[in-house]
Amino acid sequence: MGKQGSPRSPRPVSKNTNSLFRMKDYHLRSSDSLGAGDPSIGRRILGADNYWNSKLVLVHGSKDDSGKFNPGPGKGVYVGKRGHTWFRRNVKSIAFMFVLLAFLFLLDSLMVSIFDSINLQSITSTTRNSSRGDQEDNVGYIREEKRPTVQMYGRLLNLASSALAEEFKQDSLNFWEEPYQQASKWKPCADRKYPTSPGKPEINNGYILVSANGGLNQQRVAICNAVAVASLLNATLVLPKFLYSNVWKDPSQFGDVYQENYFMRILKDDVDIVKELPPHLKSLDIEAIGSLITDADIAKEAKLNEYITSVLPLLLQNRVVHFLGFGNRLGFDPLPPDLQRLRCKCNFHALKFVPKIQEVGSLLIKRIRKHYAAQRQLDKQLLGDFTPSISSKERAATRGQSKYLALHLRFEEDMVAYSLCDFGGGVHEKKELEAYREVHFPLLIERLKNSKPVSPVELRKLGRCPLTPEEAALVLAALGFKRETYIYLAGSHIFGGSSRMHPFTSLYPNLVTKETLLTTGELAPFRNFSSQLAALDFIACATSDVFAMTDSGSQLSSLVSGFRTYHGDGHAPTLRPNKKRLAAILSENSTIGWKSFEDRVRKMIEEGQRVRVRGSGRSIYRQPRCPECMCRSQ
Repeated sequence: MGKQGSPRSPRPVSKNTNSLFRMKDYHLRSSDSLGAGDPSIGRRILGADNYWNSKLVLVHGSKDDSGKFNPGPGKGVYVGKRGHTWFRRNVKSIAFMFVLLAFLFLLDSLMVSIFDSINLQSITSTTRNSSRGDQEDNVGYIREEKRPTVQMYGRLLNLASSALAEEFKQDSLNFWEEPYQQASKWKPCADRKYPTSPGKPEINNGYILVSANGGLNQQRVAICNAVAVASLLNATLVLPKFLYSNVWKDPSQFGDVYQENYFMRILKDDVDIVKELPPHLKSLDIEAIGSLITDADIAKEAKLNEYITSVLPLLLQNRVVHFLGFGNRLGFDPLPPDLQRLRCKCNFHALKFVPKIQEVGSLLIKRIRKHYAAQRQLDKQLLGDFTPSISSKERAATRGQSKYLALHLRFEEDMVAYSLCDFGGGVHEKKELEAYREVHFPLLIERLKNSKPVSPVELRKLGRCPLTPEEAALVLAALGFKRETYIYLAGSHIFGGSSRMHPFTSLYPNLVTKETLLTTGELAPFRNFSSQLAALDFIACATSDVFAMTDSGSQLSSLVSGFRTYHGDGHAPTLRPNKKRLAAILSENSTIGWKSFEDRVRKMIEEGQRVRVRGSGRSIYRQPRCPECMCRSQ
């Protein structure tokens, strides 16, 4: 927002502060940008270069009978009187050889033509199929080199396959529904007006600018935290900006993802929001006057006192402060109820996707469900005017709603490499992940040099390893989901590709993504806009009949599960595996019986579905069941 390189003015510090902002240079801490164990911000998605480099190039040359390349005679021939005599004697043989070579040449040309024809048909077929989303270029687990299939639990997979083959087996439990009735007693109420609400102050202390880093979900948290900070400091919030990342390469801004006017209107009674700074402040060099605040200047999940003692004096002196990065820079407790309620109002009511995203999101849901039976509050909140509808005549013609399960399989290369776990891929996989860490996580490498390493076996026991596709499939099978279950896969490219996904698809073949459900033309407006593509995944996961996560620390999983809790009316179950308990169960792979495996997995998931009030320090975006955010009916 300001000129670079100018000297910075000393920052005012209140009597209660301990000079938090003095003598600090403008910089960003990359270790914070990685998040707590989630390196998604530092992810680098490998592009089409590797794909095209793996293509085979056919080189046509002269071939002999055996099919080997034959550059011609390797020896010289003396031609003289004897040579002429030899030539006369062997003229027929020589002629035969010429005819044979000509025949082989014609045969070779014919075979090349046939293969080219087959290849052309294959390309044409692929082009037709690409009308459902350029499958080879987009489906997360297809684009990679051929690898051997990796199985860590072959015995359990065989047991699961046999169990899924029992078509008439009755489920003792139904994980398509919320197991506890108490879930339906909690109702959304963060948008209600309360007599005790303070509203907007008469005196305004200045303007707050926010440039949020990360992807869609990190930015969403930053926006709502900024709303709360603006209210706390009696300041006007300028519509947040999104930082451009050389990794994501996504130029999307607030108005490309969310409806600006709707956002400002919903929050107008709580905080002043404007689209730009007033002219007299635009010309200020914000860094030079000391009003630039980076993530290095504010503690992670900072308490309110830090904003009051360190940020408020700057705001009062300069009339503007600029938060750069602002990743998880506001804690959850202790916080006044009004600020907690404002955070919920922002996240669950004020942030609406733009019509472009809503329209394509609606189309995506229609294609997943195949036929739509009823409108739900979840759909209305996410899709607005584009919520799918069905007439009574159409409803009578359908045979019930087409249910689907959404799965966020957090098994991308960055996550796998950062975990330091072993995933059964052998020496090649180990070297590949080591090379990835050296390039993308240098701080992690330095930290490992100065600390005692934890073995991959111990990391798995502690529940610190991402679930593999194979493990996710075993959990779903243990819960009784049938082989024909329709599964929507959210997220980015799966590490290990189709070889790693094979154990999953062997049990659950009906796997779809946004790339396979939408045409190339329908996806075209979202190309190179990762935040907008992530919004489509958010919609598909939030509106699913069941949402299954594999990593509770993921921002997407956290925000989706919270959205389903808030707007789901007690009918939006979420499956949360406990990775530590699951690791203990899977460690008995060689001996455990399938019935015992089912029972233990089901108990683990049921415990994760218990209706609990948000605990102190827990994210209100993920666990909104609390008096500040939801109301409980008797």
